[in-house]
Amino acid sequence: MNKKSNSEKMRVSFDLDEVLFVLPETHKTEPALIFPFNKIFKERLRLGTPALIKELQDLGYEVWVYTSSFRSERYIKTLFLLYGVRFNGIVNGDRHLKEVQRNNKTILPQKLPNRYRISLHIDDESIVCSLGRQYGYHAFQLEAQDDDWKEKIIARAEEIKKIDHPELLEDDT
Repeated sequence: MNKKSNSEKMRVSFDLDEVLFVLPETHKTEPALIFPFNKIFKERLRLGTPALIKELQDLGYEVWVYTSSFRSERYIKTLFLLYGVRFNGIVNGDRHLKEVQRNNKTILPQKLPNRYRISLHIDDESIVCSLGRQYGYHAFQLEAQDDDWKEKIIARAEEIKKIDHPELLEDDT
């Protein structure tokens, strides 16, 4: 198998709220963190999140967080490390404002994944997903509880890779 460098990997990003962070009342979740971490990190992960991120990375994808929330990068990194997850990149509300919105007089959308070479963004907000065509990125809208969400995201990522990144497909010769 031919390993690709990070600069050649396709990027997939996830929103946090209502995508990776969900409520146990409405979604199946990973077990809560143990004390005292559960007092610091109150968010609950959608069931299967650590396995999905690991599988995507094992398949050769870079996995990022792209959220409009203003949680610090350190907070996000630490919370996910407690579940054994390492992201390849994190864009929070502060970073987006600083690097994307900057001094633009026109208000830009709250997320522009293509500015970070992200090919597929997973979000719950229909507006973020619908702006993909206009701004040059693919999106997958994740809504309510879905037991097949992991398989659907991997299938969508593989589909986009075949269309937009054929150079990243393994050479069968």
